[in-house]
Amino acid sequence: MIAGRAVDEAMATIVEPMRLSLREVTKTWPRQPVPVLDRIDLDLEAGKLVSIVGRNGAGKTTLLRIISGLISADSGTVELDGLDPRKARREYQKRIGFLSASYGGLYARLSVRQHLELWARLAYVPRLQRRAAIEVAINRFDLRELLASRRVDRLSMGQRQRVRLAMAFLHEPKLVLLDEPWNSLDDEGRDVLTSALTVFVAGGGSAICCSPTGTEIGPHAHSTYVVSDGKVHRE
Repeated sequence: MIAGRAVDEAMATIVEPMRLSLREVTKTWPRQPVPVLDRIDLDLEAGKLVSIVGRNGAGKTTLLRIISGLISADSGTVELDGLDPRKARREYQKRIGFLSASYGGLYARLSVRQHLELWARLAYVPRLQRRAAIEVAINRFDLRELLASRRVDRLSMGQRQRVRLAMAFLHEPKLVLLDEPWNSLDDEGRDVLTSALTVFVAGGGSAICCSPTGTEIGPHAHSTYVVSDGKVHRE
């Protein structure tokens, strides 16, 4: 297990209350007769861990991608700390950490450390803070120095998942969106992620974790929502 002083101090730097608000969010894919998301309302405040479950294809990933600003809703509004994901893209993205459900986003010939260095630049981490942020990420997800120097194509799938998680948390976002984050993690990896989420939420951050119905959803969430028939219902 990790968690140590460096992680605690880094996570404790979140000081401004976060607020996410979705109003009447609707999304319909081309050539589909009904919306995958139909007039969704959702509110999330700082210091909360939310679980979103649903069958495959129910719209969980679509919802996360809309919240992250990767795609736009057909109608409705999304705001994070009063910021619109399109009108204030840079400031919005600085507040978001996102993990997709796929295993993409990694470059085979780059080492773990090189991935974190690249992501620190892409995620707007100030240059003088990048080295410290990378060290925190390596410690937070137990990517020891030996592992950090390896190319990612020489890592196991579970180790690669830890790298992707480290990238999602590296820039100290206010909100992390994790799509099936437990994929490929062994017991140690699950403990590492649980520790990271616990410290993150205790420091005032918020997290949304999506999982298919009937699969492991990790640590106890403050609230659970079910996506079904285009709607999001609180369980």
